[in-house]
Amino acid sequence: MPSDRKRRRIKPNKKIFKRMQRKLWLVFGVVCILFVVLIGRIMYIQYTSGDKYEKIVLAQQKYDSTIIPFQRGNIVDARGTVLATSVDVYNVILDSKVLNETEKKKEGSISATVNLVSECFPEIEKEKIRNQLEEHPKSQYFVLAKKVPYEEMSKFQEMMDDENHKGTIYGIWFEKEYIRQYPYGSLAAATIGYASSGNVGVIGLENKYSNILNGVNGRTYGYLNSASTLEQTTIDATNGNNIVLSLDVNIQTIAENAIKDWNEKTMVQYNADHPDEPEYQGSLHTAALVMNPNTGEILAMAQYPSFDLNNPRDLSAYYTEEQLAEMSADDKMDQLNKIWQNFAITYTYEPGSTFKPFTVAMGLETGALNGNETYFCDGGEMISGYPKLVKCVAHKKGGHGTQTIAQALSNSCNDALMQMVRVIGADTFAEYQSVFGFGQKTGIDLTGEASTAGLIYSKDDLHSAINLATNSFGQNFNTTMIQLGTGFCSLINGGKLYEPHLVKKITDSNGNTVSEIEPTLLKKTVSKEVSDILKEYLHYVVSDGTGKTAGVNGYTIGGKTGTAEKLPRGNHKYLVSFIGFAPVEDPQLVVYVIVDEPGVGAEGDNQAHSSFAQEIVHNIFEQALPYMGVESSLTEEEEASAAAALTEAAQQSEPDEGVAEDTPEGGESTADPSSTPDNGNEENN
Repeated sequence: MPSDRKRRRIKPNKKIFKRMQRKLWLVFGVVCILFVVLIGRIMYIQYTSGDKYEKIVLAQQKYDSTIIPFQRGNIVDARGTVLATSVDVYNVILDSKVLNETEKKKEGSISATVNLVSECFPEIEKEKIRNQLEEHPKSQYFVLAKKVPYEEMSKFQEMMDDENHKGTIYGIWFEKEYIRQYPYGSLAAATIGYASSGNVGVIGLENKYSNILNGVNGRTYGYLNSASTLEQTTIDATNGNNIVLSLDVNIQTIAENAIKDWNEKTMVQYNADHPDEPEYQGSLHTAALVMNPNTGEILAMAQYPSFDLNNPRDLSAYYTEEQLAEMSADDKMDQLNKIWQNFAITYTYEPGSTFKPFTVAMGLETGALNGNETYFCDGGEMISGYPKLVKCVAHKKGGHGTQTIAQALSNSCNDALMQMVRVIGADTFAEYQSVFGFGQKTGIDLTGEASTAGLIYSKDDLHSAINLATNSFGQNFNTTMIQLGTGFCSLINGGKLYEPHLVKKITDSNGNTVSEIEPTLLKKTVSKEVSDILKEYLHYVVSDGTGKTAGVNGYTIGGKTGTAEKLPRGNHKYLVSFIGFAPVEDPQLVVYVIVDEPGVGAEGDNQAHSSFAQEIVHNIFEQALPYMGVESSLTEEEEASAAAALTEAAQQSEPDEGVAEDTPEGGESTADPSSTPDNGNEENN
């Protein structure tokens, strides 16, 4: 029996087995759920943060990173002519490690590579390559030459693949970058500006629109994965956008040539008459602003002296080698800053008689003047509370006699303007100065616009009779070219004050339009009726008055002259100007020219002739109007005869406005316009 019991099988406990089975299934289920959750989490991380962790992995492995540079956008004129562009150049890179290792397998590789490099790139010496291979045999990056042109690079690659060199050239590769080029050199230099290395816009449009012109660099990542296989990831560069200007390269060229020709002629004349004196420039500054009065668009912005955008730090055009050698670095930078400044927006000055149309406009617009008034000019005005006579123009010491408003503008009669402004009043004058934009920035899309807020009289200051009188004819307050030019456009376009601008459109690197910049109407200045009256008055200035030299036969042209003696009064240094528009019946073009201290070969008041500025304006109108399709009313024979008559008249003409011996002190660019004038003899006409 005992043995039988031993042979008997022990029966399993079914309850325990089932309990264990349930626990195993539970554990298995939990594990499966955890796997599902883990897989889901991995997928989520990959979807939301894959790039982030990919960079971490790449950072932990051996890899090479190469920057793919973006191409800075172009600056083009209104007709698509490229004014600024970026061209590709190449750095020649030597990989010593690759070339040395190849030499062990293919003898002669070093010699063949060195010879071809020196043949295609003359600036790279053979000894330089061999020294680098010996001294740094493991180096994989050494710049042999910088910024070689595409032609040299492509020549090397073609020769490397020809029958004579194929399979023998190793360890040379090219790193691409871009350099800025300006196909027209000095054309519109201060307006376009230039970009330094690193695509940093320094001045002008290059600076103002630098963020739009710049793109985003791309990058190529090369790394070894876990299987030691080379993997590459490339992110392409995004090129910059282009800016399309209202500037017209042909009108800009016309303006710059007119300025250059006048200055060179004047310089030759002066230096011939004064052989013992240091060489003198044609003027301290000459500037021309050409606008479309119906949109505020800038068609040309020219100045003298200028500089070459492809070599903006070159002063050799203005100084000898000896002079440059004696100049300190700070002195050179001061001179560069002067020629880099855009005269039309940074320089402030007293406008002189070019302001007179604004005084007339505010009188007509408010009803203080009705247009039928006459004034008697006896050579000057006694101003209440002021001890001296404020004279009219010097060459009319006896006065102009009876003057209508049209005649007062035509003859640039200060006496009549002082009588007008007494009726207009200080409060109205101050209000309309603001309406026309004086004392305010115009908002032009360029950096560096000067503020004149502190260079005009306040309303309280204008309640001084002498301040109001001298302001009426453009003395004792300051403006800028762009400020006066913009306001003048509103006088002759029906009273619409537009924000001046240069950029019309932004396009991407493929030429697709990104955005268009429409003209911005800021305010209404005068009514159309007043504008029409002023156009007729200003036409009379050119047809019968002081602005005859600016006229172009076959075209109706209006405008106003200006002559201002600079501070300190009595130094016989003048800024002369003329602002004109054409055609009178439908203005399409406004041309404003300033000649600052014209060197005309004689001393003193011989500088004080606005005919110098008129001559430049005439030359611009004469070429720009036909170019713009404005038809002349003359036949070819009549045009030739009229040109000869105009030349003869200009040679025989007397001073157009003249100046007196003394003049009230006023606000030049550094003056306080709230200061009281100290004498009363007018020089600004």
